[in-house]
Amino acid sequence: MGKTELRSVCKSFLDCLCLCLSRGSGKAAADTNRDTENGHLVYKNGDVLDERYEILDTLGEGTFGKVVQCLDHSSGRPIALKIIKNIDKYREAAKLEINVLVKISRKDQHKLYHCVQMLDWFNFFGHMCISFELLSLSTFDFQKGNNFLPYPIHHIRHMARQICRAVCFLHDNRLTHTDLKPENILFVNSDYSVIYNADKKCNEKRVNDSTVRLVDFGSATFDLEHHSSVISTRHYRAPEVILELGWSHPCDVWSIGCILFEYYKGFTLYQTHDNKEHLAMMEHVHGPIPQRMVQRSRKQIYFHSGRLNWNECTKSGRYVKARCKPLRKHLLSQGREHHQFFDLLERMLEYEPSKRISLSSALSHPFFLQPQQSARARTSRNSCNMGP
Repeated sequence: MGKTELRSVCKSFLDCLCLCLSRGSGKAAADTNRDTENGHLVYKNGDVLDERYEILDTLGEGTFGKVVQCLDHSSGRPIALKIIKNIDKYREAAKLEINVLVKISRKDQHKLYHCVQMLDWFNFFGHMCISFELLSLSTFDFQKGNNFLPYPIHHIRHMARQICRAVCFLHDNRLTHTDLKPENILFVNSDYSVIYNADKKCNEKRVNDSTVRLVDFGSATFDLEHHSSVISTRHYRAPEVILELGWSHPCDVWSIGCILFEYYKGFTLYQTHDNKEHLAMMEHVHGPIPQRMVQRSRKQIYFHSGRLNWNECTKSGRYVKARCKPLRKHLLSQGREHHQFFDLLERMLEYEPSKRISLSSALSHPFFLQPQQSARARTSRNSCNMGP
């Protein structure tokens, strides 16, 4: 789709959204009985929205608003309803998210790509509301409830394949998610069994079905749209974003690498809230930042004579040195699949976006192949190297 055509489609869609504001009664900012001081909708269990959605429970809350579980009286099934704050910037962001979700639904009519499905949207007195299929716990909340024990490697493989497939689908459709993190990957069903972990000498939860869905497209950005200078939740932010070198699809790949490490170890790879400390952590894990990235960076304040201006003798320096070590030092096993997994991580966590593995290539990585497929692939490669 060309730039002019894309603008036309987006304008038409947003015009439609604006017209549909009449389905509510306009902004409710002046209605102190309907909204809280910070813009949340005032509601209680049993309230019915849009003459259809009966609120049963509150599932979560974010800066954007709240997510509630509802009974959809039209279909008779439970759904999740995202209720956006009655504040202009969040309402406008919700319209853009709806635009993305409409495109996802249109391009994935057979639900093959593991993205959450939007069912409906409406305006309720200034609150944009989006209904979704009802999912279960996020991969973060499940791990948190499991005392941050690592996921088993076979679960990581299954979840990673789905995540890569979902985000590859977005990239193929000229979208970057920009906010990939464990909280935005939800289990379809988080029922679990309890087993005894002999290594940890404790009981642990094992999810029965590791099928997941990718959610939260509120920050998703089309290739031709304006790209904000700062994106992604801190711990999953790619180096090109921190260095203000511009970003595209590869920044999602970096985020996925960080997420998969967290599944494997039970803690974040980069536990920090400061840009320079973040870069120092990267250097401890991956080695020096490439000179060509340093030279092009708009953040020269972090460098001196082409090197990161970092003092290891400070409190922050000691913290980074104690916490961070080369990636392969985190291996939990010397088994082949663990080494294959870390090879994939290293390719995802490549500094330079142009050298970082694409998700279409990642899906063909040996880590995702079954043992018999790997054997066939090795045999095929060996036979190709043999003479007649």
